[in-house]
Amino acid sequence: MAIERKAVRLLILEESQNEAERIVSLFRNAGMPTRVHRVSDPEALAEALGNVWDLCIASYECENLQPLAALRMLQKAERDLPFIQIVAENDPCLVVEALQQGAQDAIAKEEDELLILVARRELASLAERRARRTAEIALQEAEKRCQLLLDSSMDAIAYVHDGMHIYANRAYVKLFGYSIADDFEGLPMTDLIAAKDQAAFKEFLRSYRSETDSADFQCSGINTEGESFEARLNFSPATYDGEPCVQVVIRTESDNAELEEKLKAISNLDSVTGLNNRRRFLELLDNATEKSINNGENASLAYIRLDDYNRHAAELGMAGIDSLLASMADMLSQSLGEDTLLARLADDVFCALKPATTPEQHKPALEALLKNVENKLFEVDGRTAQTTLSIGVACINEKTTKAVEVLDRARRSCEEQGKSNHLHIHNPIDDLAASASRGDQVAMVKHALETNSFRLLFQPIISLRGDSEELYEVLVRLLDPQGEEVAPNDFISAAISAGLAEKLDRWVLINAIKMLAQHRAKGHKTCLFIHLTSASLQDASLLPWLTMALKAAKLPPGSLVFQIRETDAVTYLKQVKALVEGLHALQCKAALGQFGCTVNPFNTLKHVNVDFVKIDGSFTSELHDQEQQENLKSMLSNLHGQSKLSIVPFVESASVLSVLWQAGVNYIQGHYLQGPTTAMDYDFSAND
Repeated sequence: MAIERKAVRLLILEESQNEAERIVSLFRNAGMPTRVHRVSDPEALAEALGNVWDLCIASYECENLQPLAALRMLQKAERDLPFIQIVAENDPCLVVEALQQGAQDAIAKEEDELLILVARRELASLAERRARRTAEIALQEAEKRCQLLLDSSMDAIAYVHDGMHIYANRAYVKLFGYSIADDFEGLPMTDLIAAKDQAAFKEFLRSYRSETDSADFQCSGINTEGESFEARLNFSPATYDGEPCVQVVIRTESDNAELEEKLKAISNLDSVTGLNNRRRFLELLDNATEKSINNGENASLAYIRLDDYNRHAAELGMAGIDSLLASMADMLSQSLGEDTLLARLADDVFCALKPATTPEQHKPALEALLKNVENKLFEVDGRTAQTTLSIGVACINEKTTKAVEVLDRARRSCEEQGKSNHLHIHNPIDDLAASASRGDQVAMVKHALETNSFRLLFQPIISLRGDSEELYEVLVRLLDPQGEEVAPNDFISAAISAGLAEKLDRWVLINAIKMLAQHRAKGHKTCLFIHLTSASLQDASLLPWLTMALKAAKLPPGSLVFQIRETDAVTYLKQVKALVEGLHALQCKAALGQFGCTVNPFNTLKHVNVDFVKIDGSFTSELHDQEQQENLKSMLSNLHGQSKLSIVPFVESASVLSVLWQAGVNYIQGHYLQGPTTAMDYDFSAND
């Protein structure tokens, strides 16, 4: 299943339709689909600003709408729209001037690669700003709800800054006998404390660290009638109206205070094991996550599952299984140390949180626990029971944004092995596989590169002129987790947009060269056509790497033909020209694919001296039309006049063969002859 990629809403200020289309082509080739609108005068821009746009690109050549005027219109309309100005040349003075006027950046007209990089940066920044505004709105709503909860709380709550009240809720006002909250404005807290406790209270305030500490103070409060009452004040750091302060919660003493303390402690513990319960452990996990983000302090989380829990419960009964769990809790406490935070998370699951520890550092103690449990004979109501554990371990680090995520990683690590009595540390590749299984195509590409799970197919390219060469086009394929083939254009576009295309090309090259060397060793004189993405066209290290790869495989350079898309050749003409010259210097060959769909296709051939030209497949599907047949013949005649060998793909029926023969095509390719297969097994002798 293909994932939806959000289109970039692009506003282009440009008089030339061709230049606007060129910019659109740059974005498309970079893997960014676009929704484009071109304007060239102030009236059209004013109308366009009624819609939402993601990026504005302005040309200095647009005489009726100069960049400065456009910027002023955007600023007046108060639109958060990144503005990139195209300048005449790479002159720092022009760039500085554009930035001073308010543009996010200024790019020289021919700096296409830089334009895409800057566009990606500005789009990412825009997305972050939009996300921040959404979060701010959500925060405002949350603060409103919190304020309502504060006002209606049964607990007496106030916010204090430098010992002075800045807020008090209704319960707080009522407790001290005041009529309205405004009576507390600017009132020192010491005025509410009985005289006998004021000295101790002032000392408490001097020693209290409001930034980090939570603390209690026992004292007598005094109301407006001069009556005193026993109270416990809880102080904790807080923020009110965006300013740091201290939250004070007052609970009056009662006869059941000791009972309340006991109930509070009990509410945090599991009744069977005496360990932290699920609710309390999730709080501890949240605290560990905050420490990791704020202080860079790692922690290790172990998800510990009792194997065969249902069988033990059936054999031992309710009381027996509780006894076994209590004994297991004792073993965990003894084996994992006092600094380990333990909890019973579910019926058969314990958790161990080890602060300031990585999973690798945690591993020896957990392995010892596994062995001890395996060898332990548990006494349960006069019976002997044996069991084992399965443990998954995950790391809490600065990249951990949610505690539940690391808990889920540890759980998956415990369960995914499908066996008992084992320990498995979470690997980020596991997450990659999970994302791939959900249909994330970038994750699929990354996972396939990590696990070497792409596959290569070979489709024969057959001569119509009696040549005996064995030619194949190499095609790369990717299967989704359901075993369905992902459309090549989809996953290759995903690879390009994620910066993985160069790695994908290298994977194809390595494996194709390896298979070709094995095939030629059997006596075949086979030549492979291998596609290069736009990423490899810009890779200066490709030619040196290719030289070493061919030498290592002992392959003649002429056994490889590198195929480049016509649109990529137009976009990266300078790089492609240098690459083709370098390939010829190595005695490799080059082909231009999907030929004939640009405004002036033969202009590219003036600069790039390729050996083969593969006509775009759309021409084949139109051969039923006499006019299209003549157009194809004219194109082929021009190519052959330049000594280019022609290839026509997508030959799906016998009816087009005679047309192609009469047109003088050199090579044909298509399912009518043979579709892509996993082996180079076409019988070329059948065409002699």
